[in-house]
Amino acid sequence: MSQMSQVCRGRGTPLPVVGVGLLVLVCAKWAEPYRPPYPDGDQDRYDPRDYRQENSDYHRENSDSRRTECRRCCDPMDEPQQQSSTYPQYQVVPQINITILKGEKGDVGQRGPYGKAGKAGNAGQRGVQGIKGTKGSIGIPGEACKSYYAAFSVGRKKALHSNDYYQTLVFDTELVNLYGHFNMFTGKFFCYVPGIYFFSLNAHTWNQKETYLHVMKNEQEMAILYAQPSDRSIMQSQSLMLELERDDEVWVRLYKGERENAVFSDDFDTYITFSGYLIKAKSEG
Repeated sequence: MSQMSQVCRGRGTPLPVVGVGLLVLVCAKWAEPYRPPYPDGDQDRYDPRDYRQENSDYHRENSDSRRTECRRCCDPMDEPQQQSSTYPQYQVVPQINITILKGEKGDVGQRGPYGKAGKAGNAGQRGVQGIKGTKGSIGIPGEACKSYYAAFSVGRKKALHSNDYYQTLVFDTELVNLYGHFNMFTGKFFCYVPGIYFFSLNAHTWNQKETYLHVMKNEQEMAILYAQPSDRSIMQSQSLMLELERDDEVWVRLYKGERENAVFSDDFDTYITFSGYLIKAKSEG
């Protein structure tokens, strides 16, 4: 190296030029030849050295702009862009006559069962008010407003003792008998106005005897007025409400003589009373 340096000095060649020449020779020896990316025969074969020779003029023209760029001579040049195939791509589409594959129309099947009912939807908005209709014809005149009444209150001033059969308690004093609905001869109230009625029975017991009375609706026992034997006489009462229909009868009877019983009274005072009145007529609803 020192001899070569001296030779170079004797010839007047600068030392840096000799170092660059050696570097170029080493890189050229180690550099591998360029291989194209497409080895197929369809692609054009070219030599990178030819490519550099063809573009040498271009490099000379742009040498002024690339003087500041450092590039080694052994570096590979830019690779050419991949060329697309010039042959068009075709896609095979099978064509089948669908009409020859379609069969005849079948019969209609049976209707299946109904499915489960779905959830109820939300209520819709209120619709638009309709047009007012025409006035109707006049109806048949109704009945005049009627007020229905029924009331009675009767008394007895005579005592009564039991016998071998049931005895109807007949009253001899008429206190109130509206429209004559209570029959004083039979001792029974006759219903002319169906509805709900209130009844009340009051009796005076006899010393040492039972008092046994029934409030009757037709032939059915509805309530009992009873008092056990006692050393003194007392007042007993019974009250109830009954729903009556037309022609029903309400009355009082004394129990038959299986047991000795009686109701007390005298010829001067009224100790036994029976009263009733209409609460609400059935026609009123």
